[in-house]
Amino acid sequence: MVNTKYLLEDARRGRYAVPAFNIHNLETAQVVLEAAAALHSPVILAATPGTVRHAGCGYLAAIAQEACRQYDLPIALHMDHHETFESIRDGILAGFSSVMIDASMLPFEENIARTARVVALAHRHGVTVEAELGRLAGVEDGLAVDDADSAYTDPDRAAEFARRTGIDSLAVAIGTAHGLYKSTPKLDLGRLSAIREKVDIPLVLHGASDVPDEAVREAIARGICKVNVATDLKIPFAQGLREYLLAHPEANDPRQYLQLAKERMGAVAVHKIKLCGSDGVCP
Repeated sequence: MVNTKYLLEDARRGRYAVPAFNIHNLETAQVVLEAAAALHSPVILAATPGTVRHAGCGYLAAIAQEACRQYDLPIALHMDHHETFESIRDGILAGFSSVMIDASMLPFEENIARTARVVALAHRHGVTVEAELGRLAGVEDGLAVDDADSAYTDPDRAAEFARRTGIDSLAVAIGTAHGLYKSTPKLDLGRLSAIREKVDIPLVLHGASDVPDEAVREAIARGICKVNVATDLKIPFAQGLREYLLAHPEANDPRQYLQLAKERMGAVAVHKIKLCGSDGVCP
């Protein structure tokens, strides 16, 4: 198990991005790990607060540890969009190698204070910290942010935020949103370039599901080192499961009826890895 610091620094030097896939259970973890192994790509397994409540920190850490034994790949286990010091502390103690403290809903100074407290704890344990400045619209793990409440990341404040908190990577708001889009998203790539000029740590793109491939590639070219994918994985998994059960209403064995769902999700994971340009990075 590795933390994300060197993964993302390597990605920045190599001008690619490391994919961070939201997983929910053993099967979804297997899908992204098998895709990463087939393509020789580093990978980040990301767990939201809802996933942690569903599966438990200990089980998720055990899955990741077993993956490290099975695959000769750099694998990070990441807490995604956690908002409390207590949940992040529990994840660190359970074995997560990377955490995201999301205090972006708070005023700037409060975001700094909460983030800096997490950084102090995480760095003592050799764990890397991602934080967010600006707010993405949409729905993430049941938490909704209206379009009116979203805010783009200010480049000057981003530089101050990174300096005062000591974070290892920064999630930026440049026009992406969580979940599916009502219309084709238009990323503020000029803003991204301005942030890159002022902030000397890896930058993260959240809400990458449903964003056109060419926009993601351009964001990576302009400095994005980590791309988060969630909704684009859940949809094919659900569609594959639904399709199988409708065709086989008598099915009752999850070892059988989950296979098509995993295949459909796996095809998307392969596409996202290639889109990030991380395929073939690992020997």
